[in-house]
Amino acid sequence: MAVVILLYILRRSREIVHEKPTVNSEQGGVLWGDRKCGGHRMLYHPFAMNLIDVPLTATQVLRAFHHDEPYLILGSAFTTVGVIAIGFCIMRRRFDPLLVWLAIFAHLYGQRLWMNSGLLRMTIPDSEFFRRLTAATDYLVPIPAFLFFRAAGFLGRQGRKITIALVTLFSALVTGTVFFGALPVFRYINNSVIVAAIAAMMVMMLRRSGDRDFAVIRIGLFIFGAFAILDNLERSFNVEPYGFAVLLVCLGYVAARRTLKREEEYGEIQRELELASRIQLSLLPGTFPSSDAFRIAARYVPVKSVAGDFYDVIAADAGHVGLLIADVSGHGVPAALIASMVKMAAVSQRDNAAHPAQLLSGMNRALCGNTQGQYVTAAYVFVDGENKELRYAAAGHPSMMHLRNGTVSEIAENGLLLAAVDGITYTEIAVALEPGDRLLLYTDGMVEARNAAGAMFGEAALFAALEKSAGLAPDEAAERIIALVQQWAPSQDDDLTLLVCDYAGLWGS
Repeated sequence: MAVVILLYILRRSREIVHEKPTVNSEQGGVLWGDRKCGGHRMLYHPFAMNLIDVPLTATQVLRAFHHDEPYLILGSAFTTVGVIAIGFCIMRRRFDPLLVWLAIFAHLYGQRLWMNSGLLRMTIPDSEFFRRLTAATDYLVPIPAFLFFRAAGFLGRQGRKITIALVTLFSALVTGTVFFGALPVFRYINNSVIVAAIAAMMVMMLRRSGDRDFAVIRIGLFIFGAFAILDNLERSFNVEPYGFAVLLVCLGYVAARRTLKREEEYGEIQRELELASRIQLSLLPGTFPSSDAFRIAARYVPVKSVAGDFYDVIAADAGHVGLLIADVSGHGVPAALIASMVKMAAVSQRDNAAHPAQLLSGMNRALCGNTQGQYVTAAYVFVDGENKELRYAAAGHPSMMHLRNGTVSEIAENGLLLAAVDGITYTEIAVALEPGDRLLLYTDGMVEARNAAGAMFGEAALFAALEKSAGLAPDEAAERIIALVQQWAPSQDDDLTLLVCDYAGLWGS
């Protein structure tokens, strides 16, 4: 808007200089271009969409332009800085409070310079609307400034309370101006609070020591503060915009430096998460043991780079295998760290691999008091191909599903969560196996996945998916079931993990 107004004023100024008015002898008036002016020069204001009677001369317009030229240029520069900062945030697709508040602050201040310029006031008719708009803009300018200082941490421990109080006050001034007009009392309150706030910040920054950013802001604030106080005490100085230019350079430097620093830190965190993800994947079995008695497949889809779901093969030989699945409460790095502890606790119980209840009891002893309030659900099944049975125990985990001859049933034997209470003992259940049996272990993210309407995938759907997988190999079955859950809930809220184990019977049995 500022650029459009400037171009318009310059064009009209050249027209005033070069056009020769003609005298209409019949009416005694002066014609300017093809418009009759009745003794006055007429400027056409494209925004008001009407003719404005402004008795201006070329000398007056040029004198006003040369007087306002520095402020018009500064206003354009400040507005441009605001647009660039907002554009940078949009390109990064992230909300950066420092850049956003800096952009709004710079843009509002630039527009304020334009609206207060004498040249613009010569070309726009005086009206109550324009007076209220100008005054309201004056009171809006400090709001993003205080929000910037708050986001940068320069207001101290009471920064939040100070910001709320000042933002509320200036918002009230804006509202009062809109409804009641540009009253002198509003201007007095604004000037008094601005002078007091700047003086207080200058004193506070003198007392505090800080890093390089703090020192840069202090220089800019002192220069701006001195100029602003002069202008608020005596409006004729009009040096505040130059102080603001210095302050804006300082604020821009700090915002840019901190943004780049955050980008570097974010990149470092991403690299660390990628490394953590690779380490966590290395904790999971790369391949499963080959046996004529059973075939195993697994799928693991974390909601983040690292997750709290975990599975492992505790023991395996030609006719036996022990499968563990666990789910740590929470997500991200803390859950992943505890998942690594779960693996160590499980490995320490390999001597109890054939006895699920004892294995879970030993894991609970190892984890209690070491998980920082996080809990673990787990389920363990030992497939004994030699004796044609499975033994199963769980700790707060969803029941295992058992597919036999196209029919799915649940196998449940649950105890308390791991790491909740020390000294807990668990019980196990034994179930006879038949060749062709399929077992499904899974975490709760599978059944609790929600679609756009908020409906869960649910156990019934998982039952149906397992039934339909009867003719598929374990790898294909695991892939099909995961795909159905992801199709139901495209936006994943929890980790998805499952283990499929087919019992085929021993060779020659």
